[in-house]
Amino acid sequence: MTTAPPMEAAEPPAARAGQTRELVLATIAFTACFYSWSILGPLSPTLQKDLDLSEFQTAVMVAVPVLLGSVLRVPMGLLTDIHGGRRVFTALMFFSIVPITALAIWHDSLGVVILLGFFLGAAGSSFAVGVPFVNGWYLPARRGFALGVYGMGMGGTVLAALTAPRIAKHVSVTAALLVAAGLLALATIAFYALARDAAPPAPRHGPVKLLSPLAIFGRSGRAWALTLFYFLTFGGFVAMFLYLPKLLTGVYDFSKTDAGSRAAGFALLAVLARPTGGWLSDRTDPRNVLRGSFGATVVLAIALAFTYKHIVPLTVECLTMAVAFGLGTGAVFKLVAEWFPSEVGAVTGVVGAAGGLGGFFPPLIMGIVKSATGSYTIGFLLLAGVAVIALVVLGRLSQPEAEGAS
Repeated sequence: MTTAPPMEAAEPPAARAGQTRELVLATIAFTACFYSWSILGPLSPTLQKDLDLSEFQTAVMVAVPVLLGSVLRVPMGLLTDIHGGRRVFTALMFFSIVPITALAIWHDSLGVVILLGFFLGAAGSSFAVGVPFVNGWYLPARRGFALGVYGMGMGGTVLAALTAPRIAKHVSVTAALLVAAGLLALATIAFYALARDAAPPAPRHGPVKLLSPLAIFGRSGRAWALTLFYFLTFGGFVAMFLYLPKLLTGVYDFSKTDAGSRAAGFALLAVLARPTGGWLSDRTDPRNVLRGSFGATVVLAIALAFTYKHIVPLTVECLTMAVAFGLGTGAVFKLVAEWFPSEVGAVTGVVGAAGGLGGFFPPLIMGIVKSATGSYTIGFLLLAGVAVIALVVLGRLSQPEAEGAS
């Protein structure tokens, strides 16, 4: 007598028929959100000159959108579990159109840019909506790759780096920001009209407690580990992408468009490596992928600390680090779906928040370090230190007793 396979072993017909379309729609929406969310980075050299900002003020301006995008990932992940990705993603994009449009009109003072940039950070929380949305359409054996493809939406940062400085140079900063608003508007309309959830959200009773996802961190060491891993991999990617234009224009006196293009190359490699990391994680232990990512980051960050003033080593090390970050981000969310299959949205929100904060603090630290010492060496060494800690934690999770404890 044969036993019936687990329910998840049979792919729902609806998912089989529409999963590719939903993945494409979610990736487009995520790309549009990240284009707007990251746009102050590529525009920072222009805004710094126009507003006569210091190094630290520029770092704050660039980092502020990351803050709200990080914090909001916690409630957004939970709300997606409750209301479904289609509703939450649509509402989030609709809201994000407001601050990016307002920035296009008012960007002539640092206070206004920081305030509107803070609210623009909401677009950065989109990641925590799309992960559970996509996760519901795919079987565990293909989730790593599917989530990696969705994660390629962070390529919105590449598009912003390539286009925003050029539009600002040849037209105006206002035009660059209006393009971002237009992309968001188109993505909002398309997602609302065409997307659908894999299944209706499970009914819930009683009041919604937005901090309830944090409860899992009281009982799972693995959840804490995932926040550290994403803090390093995604946070490192965001921080490096946002700060590279400033480093390149300051150290090498590159033009703003040239610096933006080089930062885009960094982001492009990370974007392409992300689905590769997910694909590898579908076929091997994701922790092996993370070991390679963290180990490479340690070596490369130490090398950057002492060679960033030389363009050839800087280029090779930054591009290789981009691949390491991309592989790591692809592996982390394979582990989220594997370790917490019934709480993907909630855990994604918290882990994604950690990644966002990983992109918030380093630009500030880089600005402080550069202002205090005239060098970026200490900043890169701190990055290497975080990667060493991540390797130690990953080693603990690989031990049998850690498996049972978490």
